[in-house]
Amino acid sequence: MSEGVEKRWNFVVVVDNEPGVLSGISGMFSARGYNIDSLTVCSVDNDHSCSRMNIVTRADERLARQIMAQIKRLIPVRRVDILEDGREGFVAKEVALVRVVSEGANRREALRIATIFDAKASDTTLTSFVFVVQGGSGKVDAFVSLMRSLGEVEVARSGVVAIHRGSEIPGM
Repeated sequence: MSEGVEKRWNFVVVVDNEPGVLSGISGMFSARGYNIDSLTVCSVDNDHSCSRMNIVTRADERLARQIMAQIKRLIPVRRVDILEDGREGFVAKEVALVRVVSEGANRREALRIATIFDAKASDTTLTSFVFVVQGGSGKVDAFVSLMRSLGEVEVARSGVVAIHRGSEIPGM
């Protein structure tokens, strides 16, 4: 990959689960002028001693490697993996709740589009639907875009979660 070509990068960061860790990592991004497109955090072991962070940002390859090196230098970080968008070897998904307010033919069209995207109606009223859609960010973006053409839309997104494919599980 050539330098200077910006793309999405998923950083999987396993950290000690203690106060201030999230602030320290997000502060590192902010202090260096990097933007975070998506951030999810969850405890990942039985005793809740470590957490997994999925951080998505846009950068060229040189900057992505620099970000990874800077994250590794932070004290409570146990492991950092970098997953390049568009490459094989990992699965990345997100979930979105999409509320669309529409009437008449637009309601039928919303249901038709939801079927195509395998979205499920989680709530319905006479004037609105709340759909649950899951998949890659591109799929969620496309679904939201189509729903916006049918009426007023409100969106709540989970953020991207990513994991390596295969049978080898890296240590904490």
